[in-house]
Amino acid sequence: MTIQPAITLLLLVIAFGSLCYAFWQLQRSRTLMRILNSHHIAANSAVQRRRMDLYEIRNRAKLLEDTVSGSASAVEKMHRAISNTTFSLVDHFTKDDEFRQSALKARKTHDQASRQVYHAVRTTNKAIHILADTLFITKAEKRVVLKKVPPKTHRKKISSPRVR
Repeated sequence: MTIQPAITLLLLVIAFGSLCYAFWQLQRSRTLMRILNSHHIAANSAVQRRRMDLYEIRNRAKLLEDTVSGSASAVEKMHRAISNTTFSLVDHFTKDDEFRQSALKARKTHDQASRQVYHAVRTTNKAIHILADTLFITKAEKRVVLKKVPPKTHRKKISSPRVR
């Protein structure tokens, strides 16, 4: 009868030891999962930062194109207002029909030339935007795709638990 309590006690000690080992493994697994999750979050954060940099480059390029286009439109409107005023004054104060016809012809030539110039400015602006997109944005996209997350030197190396 004394062997049975000893065996029971031995089995209880083995069960308690196994339970402690399982609890220790659980805690270690939780710690490793937290570390793994923090590395995952850091990697995603770096990817997101590179994406935001790319969006910023694209937005700057678009803003530059819009600024040049808007500025060209504003200059064109001012130029048109000045030329209209000038030609209207010439037309209003001229008494000679021949000079008036000459001024009208000059006005048509001027308007056509200025339309062509501002059209060329807008076309060139679009072409430069496409070229910049090809050169800079594509290069930035390649950098974002090829760039790896830089390893941090202060990280502790994680050893994986051995499976027995």
